[in-house]
Amino acid sequence: MLVCTLGDLHLDVVARLDRPLVAGADTPAQTLVSAGGQAANVAAWVAALGADARLIAKRADDESGRLAAAALERFGVDLRGPVVATGTGVVVSVVGADGERSMASDRGVSADLRADEIDPEWLAGCGHFHVSGYCLAGEPGRSAAQRAAELAHAASARVSVDLAASTVIETCGVVQFRKLVVALEPAVVFCNEDEDRAIGGAIPGTTWILKRGARGASFAGDERSALPTEVVDTTGAGDALAAGWIVGGADLALEAAARCVATVGAMPGG
Repeated sequence: MLVCTLGDLHLDVVARLDRPLVAGADTPAQTLVSAGGQAANVAAWVAALGADARLIAKRADDESGRLAAAALERFGVDLRGPVVATGTGVVVSVVGADGERSMASDRGVSADLRADEIDPEWLAGCGHFHVSGYCLAGEPGRSAAQRAAELAHAASARVSVDLAASTVIETCGVVQFRKLVVALEPAVVFCNEDEDRAIGGAIPGTTWILKRGARGASFAGDERSALPTEVVDTTGAGDALAAGWIVGGADLALEAAARCVATVGAMPGG
């Protein structure tokens, strides 16, 4: 099965702290720089779990962009999308000793993908199409997501959406964001508990997958516990879970999430 994802490709900078930051002082940290972006993370995990993966994203051919692209291609992900000269985004994740992370995000040129830049050939042969909710944060990304979803439906692909972040929903407005998701006609929606509350609960007619962090996940009401593992960094765990479910269902989803949190960073292998 070919899984196509739509969203961001940027650099992830992860700093894992042994103790809280101290204002005006130096705090030791374990750091990692890698490719990132919700759609890129899902694509990398899809490839690592044995399916064919394609990322559709607008990206830059600057030094950071080439680094991110090369890292993703090493996982076997096929990259498609318009390429511009500069503007690769960067997301900085600060991870506490308990593995929980906070992020500061610059989406860069990925946020500028337009509907008229979507090539129908990129969706050819797609069996599952996964949309990052960050695409719905504003134009032109909303129109690009709608166009790509229409092409995916025309190709008889199953469509899924990850709601991405409660802050995106709140900024957009619940009613508007819910309409945007419904317009994509997803069969599956992934979200965490904050996003579930922000959007007002499940959308009728969808398979609603609720990510509960250390407490596991609800797969359309089937409550499953997280697999036991040492939690090092929760960055990307939800993306790994989504990829696992797309490729192999609930068991593989929980396995992928457990693998992800046991390493630093969002990509397979950390």
